[in-house]
Amino acid sequence: MPVRALWWERGALALLDQRELPGRTVVRRLRTAEAVAQAIRTLAVRGAPAIGVAAAYGMALAARRGGSSPDRATKLLGSTRPTAVDLFVGIDAVRSAWAAGEDPLEAAHAYRERVVEACHRIGTVGAPLLRRAHGVLTHCNAGALATVEWGTALAPIRVAHERGAKLFVFVDETRPLLQGSRLTAWELARERIPHAVIADNAAGHYLRSGEVDAVVVGADRIARNGDFANKIGTYEKAVVARENGVPFYVAAPWTTFDARRASGRAIPVEERGPEEVLELGGRRLAPPSSRARNPAFDVTPARYVTAFVTPDGVLRPPELASRLARRPLG
Repeated sequence: MPVRALWWERGALALLDQRELPGRTVVRRLRTAEAVAQAIRTLAVRGAPAIGVAAAYGMALAARRGGSSPDRATKLLGSTRPTAVDLFVGIDAVRSAWAAGEDPLEAAHAYRERVVEACHRIGTVGAPLLRRAHGVLTHCNAGALATVEWGTALAPIRVAHERGAKLFVFVDETRPLLQGSRLTAWELARERIPHAVIADNAAGHYLRSGEVDAVVVGADRIARNGDFANKIGTYEKAVVARENGVPFYVAAPWTTFDARRASGRAIPVEERGPEEVLELGGRRLAPPSSRARNPAFDVTPARYVTAFVTPDGVLRPPELASRLARRPLG
C-alpha cells in the first residue's frame, strides 16, 4: 500500500511533515484548527486533496474545542491556500454537518474516506491508458502524500505497475521546492517503481526524444471548460507534449473540479514568498539586491489536455461541461 499522508489518532490530526522528507520521517500531531491552518500554509501538508482533508479535520477540531463558530473556523482555514478548490470542499463538508447539529468529526472521517476511494478509482480507471507506455513524465507530487493515499497522477502508475506494466517514470524535480525530487521520487523508491529525477528544463528533451510516451499530472482546480491550475511549470510541459504528439492526462477527483469557474481566467493563482526562489536550504542563491517572483501555480488551457482521468471514467475536454452540469461541486 502507498504511504498514508494523514490520519486521525487519539484526538489529534496526525500527518507526515512533508517539509522534512526525504531526509527524515516526522509525524506532527495537531490538536487545534490554528495548528492545522499553519501546517497547510507552510506546506507541512500539501496537495489539493490532502489539504482538503486536513481542513476538514481542522473544522472538526475547532468544533470539538469550543469557543469557535463555523464562520470563524471557515475564515481561518479558508485563508491558507487560495488556488486549491479541494480546501473549500473539505471545509464545506464539515461546516454543513456542524451547522446542522451533526458530528463534525464523523463528517471529517467520511470526507477522508470519499477522497481515498476516489483516488483508488482514479488508479483503476487510468491504468489502461498506460498499458502500452514505457516512459511516463510527471510534474510535482500528485501521489499519496498529496492525496492522503494512492494519489491522482501516481495512482494509474501504481496500478499499471502492479499489473505488470514495464513503466519508467521521469520525475520533474519541480522547482522551487523540489516536490518531485523530494516527494515523488521518495514514494516511487519505496514501491520500487523504476524512475529518474530530471531537471525541470530537461523535460522537453525527453518529450522530443521519444522516451516519454505519456504525461500524467494532478490538478489543484479545474474550471468548467477544462482549463486547470497545477504546480508552476505544468503549462510548459503541456505545450511541449502537444508539440511532440505525446498524450497529456490530468488525473483528479471530483472535489478538484469547480463548475462555478467558467474558465481558467477565473482561477486565483497563489503567489508565495520570494525566499522560496532565492534560497535553498537556508543558503542564498541570488545576489543580495535581487528580487524574485514566485507564482505557485500556472493555468493550462483545456486545448492541451488529451483527457481527464476521473473516478468515474476518462473524459475528453469537450465532455466536461455537460458532465459537471449533472454533478455539483464536490
